Amino acid sequence: MNYSVIAYIGLGSNLSNPIAQINSAREVLKASEEVTEIAFSSLYCSPPMGPSDQPNYVNAVIAISTALSPLDLLHYLQKIENNQGRVRAERWGARTLDLDLLLYGQQQISLPDLVVPHVGISQRAFVLYPLQEIASDLEIPFFGLVKDLVALCPADGLEKL
Repeated sequence: MNYSVIAYIGLGSNLSNPIAQINSAREVLKASEEVTEIAFSSLYCSPPMGPSDQPNYVNAVIAISTALSPLDLLHYLQKIENNQGRVRAERWGARTLDLDLLLYGQQQISLPDLVVPHVGISQRAFVLYPLQEIASDLEIPFFGLVKDLVALCPADGLEKL
C-alpha cells in the first residue's frame, strides 16, 4: 500500500557556508520524485549544542509529503548528508549538514537507528521555533502542541536570519 505521509525534517549546518548547505539540501529534497515540499521555515542562527568551540549553526525545518517508509526516508536523508560532505566524527560536533527526521505523521518509532518523535524535539529552540512557523497547531506525540511547547522553551540565543 503506497500512501503519503507528512514528515518534518530539521536541517542544520555550521560548516562550509551553512546557508548554502541548507539551501542545497532543500533543493535536493524538492527535486526528488519521492518527496513533495509542503512548507519551509525561515532560517535561524543558533549557538552550538555540545562543544562550544565551533561556529554557530544555521537551522530550518521543512515539511514534506512522502510515500517513503521512515527508514527509507532516513537513509535518503543520510545520503544527502554524505553527498554534502558530512563526516560523523564527534557527537554534537561541527558539520556541513545535519538532516534529522523529527516527525513522521503521528507515528511513534523506536528502532536502533531511528527514534521518532526525534529525541529532544520538545526542548530545542532551534527545532521548535522554525517548526512553529510552519505548523504551530501540530501535535507532537507524547509532548503536545508545538505552540504550547514554544511557550515553555526559551530562545537561548536563537535568532531569525
